[in-house]
Amino acid sequence: MAYQLYRNTTLGNSLQESLDELIQTQQITPQLALQVLLQFDKAINTALANRVRNRVNFRGSLNTYRFCDNVWTFVLNDVEFREVTDLVKVDKVKIVACDGKNTGNAAE
Repeated sequence: MAYQLYRNTTLGNSLQESLDELIQTQQITPQLALQVLLQFDKAINTALANRVRNRVNFRGSLNTYRFCDNVWTFVLNDVEFREVTDLVKVDKVKIVACDGKNTGNAAE
């Protein structure tokens, strides 16, 4: 099973809203909607693992961290994100990082 983190993105939320509407109008079954969401999970995890090559450096003050079920969660304060020529500063950011090796096995 692929990680479901990306269902809470703009794209994932739009997909879920569209699927809910199709279920409400009885154009698709809830089972088909679930299959579509599972395929979305696999596709987005694969695409991000294989197609994204950009790198961003960041620096900040670690507020809290947690490791549970192979998922790291970091909360940072006063963070600077740097990409080649761009600099972005934010007061607080939460980073959730999952083991990428598990997503490769789940896509099979």
